[in-house]
Amino acid sequence: MAAPSYVPASAKAPSIYRSPPRRDDPWTADRPGEVVGGEHPAGPGLGCQGPDQGYALKLAQRFAGKLVLAAGEREDDALAGCGAVALRRASLFGRAPVVHDLRLSLELFGYLIDADAALVTWRRAHFAGAAGHHGYHVKLRLAGLVPEETLRLTPTAAAEASARNWRIPLGL
Repeated sequence: MAAPSYVPASAKAPSIYRSPPRRDDPWTADRPGEVVGGEHPAGPGLGCQGPDQGYALKLAQRFAGKLVLAAGEREDDALAGCGAVALRRASLFGRAPVVHDLRLSLELFGYLIDADAALVTWRRAHFAGAAGHHGYHVKLRLAGLVPEETLRLTPTAAAEASARNWRIPLGL
């Protein structure tokens, strides 16, 4: 933008852009937290990495108030635990989470229907504390519980398999 005529010339910004000096040495990943080699670290307690995983929190908000919960169950625990399963499913496909990932996990654990009493008892014990400050290991255990072949199903197929016998798709 041009400066008004009453502004002294010495206060004006230079009229051309100059790029910083060229660096001949290449960039290297030498910071302590840098992922080297293109592969994310894997192992016990490291979870399943993937792009834009925070979007699962936004997706979980869509299901708030729509879950079928029994006495002693908390919606935030259910959404946190199912969100972890959804993130594992998304990472299997190498992409960010989508609503179908979360729907599949909610269908598997019977949170969108009136679930079997045995399933409610099981999930009450396994989802407790998933949303709390110390819920990381609860979510990690839930995400690792579901077999990979179940995570590769469509949400509809997962719901049908869970309706027949809820233990089989969960690998129990």
